[in-house]
Amino acid sequence: MNTPQPPKKLLDVVREVIRLKHYSYRTEQTYIDWIKRYLRFHNKRPPREMGVPEIQEFLTHLAVEGQVAASTQNQALSALLFLYRNVLQIELGNVRDFLKAKRPKRLPTVLTPEEVQKIIQHLTGVERLVIQLLYGSGLRLAEALNLRIKDVDFAQHQFIIRDTKGNEDRVTPLPQSVQAPLQIHLKSARQLHQQDLERGYGSVYLPFALARKYPKADHEWIWQYVFPSYSFSQDPRSGVTQRHYLSESKIQKTLKNAVRQSTVEKRVSCHTFRHSFATHLLQSGYDIRTVQELLGRKDVKTTMIYTHVLNRGGRGVQSPLDRL
Repeated sequence: MNTPQPPKKLLDVVREVIRLKHYSYRTEQTYIDWIKRYLRFHNKRPPREMGVPEIQEFLTHLAVEGQVAASTQNQALSALLFLYRNVLQIELGNVRDFLKAKRPKRLPTVLTPEEVQKIIQHLTGVERLVIQLLYGSGLRLAEALNLRIKDVDFAQHQFIIRDTKGNEDRVTPLPQSVQAPLQIHLKSARQLHQQDLERGYGSVYLPFALARKYPKADHEWIWQYVFPSYSFSQDPRSGVTQRHYLSESKIQKTLKNAVRQSTVEKRVSCHTFRHSFATHLLQSGYDIRTVQELLGRKDVKTTMIYTHVLNRGGRGVQSPLDRL
């Protein structure tokens, strides 16, 4: 007689659905965390007994008591909508329109070319190369660190950016000024990969569909990360010990020190270099549609913000004081 299996826990089911849809591990962690917080806030009531009023109450709590940013509040909303629509199969209607927090319109921080140069001068090694690609190719930090060998095209002077924020591949320029140092770096990375293979390692994470279709591809050079981690780590999903890509925090901490040493008096993050890439292209005369495509954005409206930070003063208006 077969022993009946105990029902699966809710969060285990959430994980299964997330992985079935091939969401990133970071998204999985984020969604699980928000669902836990939502359930704790409502004293662990079964989510099927709750709905839009309880979601709205939780989001209000985050805004009023937690004083979280609108982007954080919207992230929590996305997690809860995923729970109800994709896991519990409960349709809440078009609630995003009235529950979504309105994000304040803020102009991005943009560096001058001279400031970019001053900061990069205080960087060395792999970290310097990564920051150069953020500015020279308009990449997000995660996109740069997720680059694989097969995505670098020296012949065409371009990168192929895959699995982007909008799940659409795009092409972006590979600056000629970094090609030589990048090739030197890749030579060292290949030697490291060969050493890993000789030690019985050398595999790299592949999305489930690719790993199933190409079972030996995870050991091949072309699938390795351009910027491999300095150490091994255990994949949280498969449990396999692998060399992942360089950690984002390592780049962020190194950049913070470089900005401090450069004496650039602006609030600079890795994303600032992507903003500067777009603004400087527009200043050079490239049309906004081209910049939009290079950034991988679906709506040109989100790219229009860079027209407001071009080096023309306040909206290009000459101050009356300068006419005296």
